[in-house]
Amino acid sequence: MSEEGRHTDASTAALAIVLWAHLLDEEDLSDFHGLLSERRDTPVPEKLWEEARRHLHGRIADLLHALDVRAGRDALAAWRTAWEAECDAIDPVVVPSAADPDGLMPLGLAAGHLVRHSRRIDLLDAYTARHPDTTAWTVDAPDHRACADALAQALSGRGQDRVRVGEWTSALSDFSTAARLGRALGAEEQQAIRRAAANVGRTNTGRGNSPVTRIQGLDLAHALLPQNPIVAAELTAELVRQGRRVFKSDPAQSRRRFARALEVTPGDTDARSGLDDHLRADLDRGDKLSVDDVRGLLERDPECVSARKWLGDHYAELAMTVTAAPDTDTDDTRTTLERRVELLILAVDIADPVRNSRVREQLDTAVLLLAEHLEATASPSDVIDLFLRDLIRTGVSARFDQTVESAYLNRAQERERAGDPGGARRDRACAERIGAGLPAQGLLFGPSPGPHARRPGREDTGQEALF
Repeated sequence: MSEEGRHTDASTAALAIVLWAHLLDEEDLSDFHGLLSERRDTPVPEKLWEEARRHLHGRIADLLHALDVRAGRDALAAWRTAWEAECDAIDPVVVPSAADPDGLMPLGLAAGHLVRHSRRIDLLDAYTARHPDTTAWTVDAPDHRACADALAQALSGRGQDRVRVGEWTSALSDFSTAARLGRALGAEEQQAIRRAAANVGRTNTGRGNSPVTRIQGLDLAHALLPQNPIVAAELTAELVRQGRRVFKSDPAQSRRRFARALEVTPGDTDARSGLDDHLRADLDRGDKLSVDDVRGLLERDPECVSARKWLGDHYAELAMTVTAAPDTDTDDTRTTLERRVELLILAVDIADPVRNSRVREQLDTAVLLLAEHLEATASPSDVIDLFLRDLIRTGVSARFDQTVESAYLNRAQERERAGDPGGARRDRACAERIGAGLPAQGLLFGPSPGPHARRPGREDTGQEALF
């Protein structure tokens, strides 16, 4: 083993390590110390024994290290690591008969030994060379489970070292990876994270350096300390600031910044305002939008003309795409006609004044079609219920008024047959009032009572008093 020109296999190295570690064990000298005394024919002084033992320990470690360097073994597979671990361990860690070509001891034990002996950089360098994708280092991953605890300790220690020298981004990355490996952050680690978060993305003079670096670092800090209000507020402010900065030059990134800010701080007015400004720009350009987004904008800004026009047009166009089912399926036809009416009601309530009159006419027609369908397929009360919703005022559509008049007369007959003369009288009185307003020759639509009177709910015209 001491002859550098000769190849030493792992099994031989393992046996030699176990043998020397046993012979030089300061806690269990066995008979070796006595054997030396016997061969020397004189006791070996304790001081001499300790000096010789330490010297031999060092020589063995140096020799093993030289063999490691020659073979290109990293710290995790190094024979020197196995030697030191075997000397320190209470129980054996090197098993000669089970020596693996990749190392003389289990990987997890090697990693733990390196951390305990302040060789965390050696551990991290070796492990990173084996597994370059640090984003895959998680406690649940089978490939990393054995070393997870040691790696997390090493990363936490390196992260605190990096904070002390101002390597803010690298420090936050170390803490983040340690957390993925199952590390529970202690008070000192949390303090280091807060310090790194306060400075990440800034130069040594405190001036801003890279906005992207700052956002990424603050994101890491927020993930590590999600309940910390200072970190959340700083991340939100930075996201909004950068969202505004690239509002015109990179709209997609700007939207992502504002949206992320709202995730971090729900309800943040600046982030919400930024997204609303993008929505207004989309409306002005005629871009494709979602109904929920435009409705939300209109709720927050009722005076937004472009949102009102878009939403009114949307409901009106949607209503026109609703097609009645064949007459053989009266339930489907009713549902379809009712859906069309509801959409047009929404359109009338939202549409801009220029288009409102045309949409209003579409609603009047849809209500008339629904009333005639109910007259043919449903009960008189269904027609009357529609009338009492005040969607068309009396005098606007002669056909609608006639349909309602007939419904009241038919229901009056039903009530008489059911022994309800009072109800029958009230229905006939309503029919008479409606009939009194009908022209001698009814038109499809009569004269308009004016735009305000025709808007549902605008004023009390006494229509509800007919019932």
